[in-house]
Amino acid sequence: MKLYQELASRIGLGESGIVPRLFKMLADETDAKILLALPGTVADVHSNMGLSLEDAEKRVEGLFLKGLVFPSHKTTPPTYRMVRDFVQFHDATILWKDAPVEFLDLWQEFMEKEWPDYARRISEMLPKPFTRMIPVNVSVQAKTNILDFESVSEMVKKARLLAVTKCTCRLTARKCDRTLEACIQVNNAAAYALSRGTGRRISVEEALEILRKSEEEGLIHVTTNRHEVDHFICNCCPCCCQTMPILIKGGIRVVDPSRYRAEIHTELCTGCGTCHERCYFGAIGWEDGQGSASRVDADKCMGCGLCGVTCPEQAIELVEIRPESFVP
Repeated sequence: MKLYQELASRIGLGESGIVPRLFKMLADETDAKILLALPGTVADVHSNMGLSLEDAEKRVEGLFLKGLVFPSHKTTPPTYRMVRDFVQFHDATILWKDAPVEFLDLWQEFMEKEWPDYARRISEMLPKPFTRMIPVNVSVQAKTNILDFESVSEMVKKARLLAVTKCTCRLTARKCDRTLEACIQVNNAAAYALSRGTGRRISVEEALEILRKSEEEGLIHVTTNRHEVDHFICNCCPCCCQTMPILIKGGIRVVDPSRYRAEIHTELCTGCGTCHERCYFGAIGWEDGQGSASRVDADKCMGCGLCGVTCPEQAIELVEIRPESFVP
């Protein structure tokens, strides 16, 4: 297992007892040696590994389809590099089209046994989480204009290329019946998914429909924590997602809130309680006992806006509480 332990170390998980086993299911010893010898071209693999050119091409292509290598087309022929971190390893390999159930189950074992501690260590090291929430479309009635990088509809409208893939978290956890094909890939990430055959190309209209359906199902929009969205828009559930359960139950801040907070207009609220069921973060309570007007706990609200999607009285709006510089 020494080769596979070294591969795990390359992505910062050398102490894991499960990640080496995942690598072993993806790569035989020759493939593992190829991964450790990268970056390089197919010709480099051919000469350095003593393989025929045909075998080198076949192996590199197989590693690409499994999500273990990424090509850079800045060189001709392309230079391949090994998957660089846990996020890439998770998202790319789980979408491997020929992944057996045993592989997906082993991923879920990692998420349940090792991921929380690893996520906690990472969250303590990084100045900000890697991802952030985006407020849902229907609830954004902010007192200031919402910015393009905070609007999922604007993100997809301005994208050069869009694709949709299956949610890697729901593929492995299988804890709910929410929409599986719900991760929208943007631009370069879309091109990558299409080249591997792990996603299908979609139009702006299809993307907007996926977002609308996701909001109705109570899925939370999540993307990279920066102004430019050039990778993905995930639609996350509170049960299967790699980040939501440890945020909700363990308080591990692996995803930033949006710049907004829900505000309930008590004069409009009828106390139906619908918003209580929609809030996964326990941020909504009663003003004066059950059945009275609802109120928002400012410290717990993540600004996703799901509470407002199904409010029959439209008594909930999102108000801006953090500066634009909150998003790096």
